[in-house]
Amino acid sequence: MVQYTLAQSPEVVLTVPGKDSPKAREKAMAQLVELMDAGQLSAELEDGFSPQQFVEVKELAMPAVSEGEDAITQAVQVLNNLATLKVKVQELRSEAMKVRAQVDILFRDEPVSEEEISSLREGFKVLKNFALFNLRYQEAKSQAHQAREILDRALQSPEPSKSEPSKPEPPKSQSAEPAKK
Repeated sequence: MVQYTLAQSPEVVLTVPGKDSPKAREKAMAQLVELMDAGQLSAELEDGFSPQQFVEVKELAMPAVSEGEDAITQAVQVLNNLATLKVKVQELRSEAMKVRAQVDILFRDEPVSEEEISSLREGFKVLKNFALFNLRYQEAKSQAHQAREILDRALQSPEPSKSEPSKPEPPKSQSAEPAKK
């Protein structure tokens, strides 16, 4: 796992699986865009931002995280990403379906006004955003199944092993009974 932050917002930490690489930075960039689209990032990136501008976060003499803890952290991030994408898809769906219904006017033999064409062109942006977020959501959903299994395993109560003797129940005494009213 590699972590990146922004010089403008050091409190924002993006965690990506793997080592520092151009591909990992692209994944971090995708997370950054999702945070910005969801309105969860307060940093102003007026001059734009590129993956090369990420600052890699190096851990200082922290105890090693076990693979299990790492898997759980990653599973939670995958599920968080799925939740963010689901909300975005739901927000865009109705508007995108309205635009999709308007697309059919392009295939009719009737004349089309400039206003209708202009409205469609604006709507194409919505369609594109919806389609991209929906695609990302579908991909995240397939990854989330595995993440859910990891969390389910981690949340299971440990069963007492057969080598551990079961604890005898303490004897019930007369004083332990509730007082009668």
